[in-house]
Amino acid sequence: MCISEEAPYIRFGGDRMDQQLKLSGQVAIVTGAGSSGPGFGIGKAISVLLAREGAKLVLVDKDEERAADTLRVIEDEGGTATIAVADLADPYVCQGVVDHAVDAFGKADILVNNAAVTGWGDIIETTLEWYQLTIAVNLTAPFMLSKAAIPIMLKNGGGSIVNITSIVGMRGAGARQPAYAAAKAGLAGLMRELADSFGTRGIRVNCIAPGMINTPMRAAVLAEAAHGKTDFSDRTALGIDGDAWDVARAVLFLAGPDGRYITGVELPVDGGTTMRC
Repeated sequence: MCISEEAPYIRFGGDRMDQQLKLSGQVAIVTGAGSSGPGFGIGKAISVLLAREGAKLVLVDKDEERAADTLRVIEDEGGTATIAVADLADPYVCQGVVDHAVDAFGKADILVNNAAVTGWGDIIETTLEWYQLTIAVNLTAPFMLSKAAIPIMLKNGGGSIVNITSIVGMRGAGARQPAYAAAKAGLAGLMRELADSFGTRGIRVNCIAPGMINTPMRAAVLAEAAHGKTDFSDRTALGIDGDAWDVARAVLFLAGPDGRYITGVELPVDGGTTMRC
């Protein structure tokens, strides 16, 4: 088996060979599954880690080349995945994404709503068009994907939905991202309603709120930011930046059997930033 040199987590080797994979037999849909630059973005890391734990992956991205790069990593490591090319700014593609999962693997057990768009500018600078696009991708798409996936999960006895929100949606961060903050706060509200409505029917719904995670997407956004700051480790209680694997491990915990008694939670993965501020 070929193991990605960029990933600090090894699936095979040692006593790991004799352990049951946590997601064996599960089918997971991950949106934003490609990275916007070299290395591992959050969606790519989530997809690879879930595959390493035995899940079959539906890799959703509007950029087929980015999704194909994630697919190559998974297949090189002996995993199974398929690509669903979809621009989630169009709400009507969401049913097709879930249908693709069912056609390819017969079901959908896990939905990770990770795809997002963001940018800089206060509310005066934010155009209506940018606001509508941000809400469409960051909030409406998770709503529509959940709407499509939940009936499949109910048919198969339950499932797990994990939404990737942000600490920007939890508190003021001086980030000048009003549309992004509104969408991420709304996504947490959606999570709470779904967790309450479907918990007794076997579906758990949670959120993970990353802080300043060092990813290709963050690097691209900061390159356009007027203030030019690129190192945010001084804002954390740990004094270090997080990376995509920190978020991926949290997703695995909440989506998998270790999180069986957890629902309706928004978990910051932020090095203590929200606690400190």
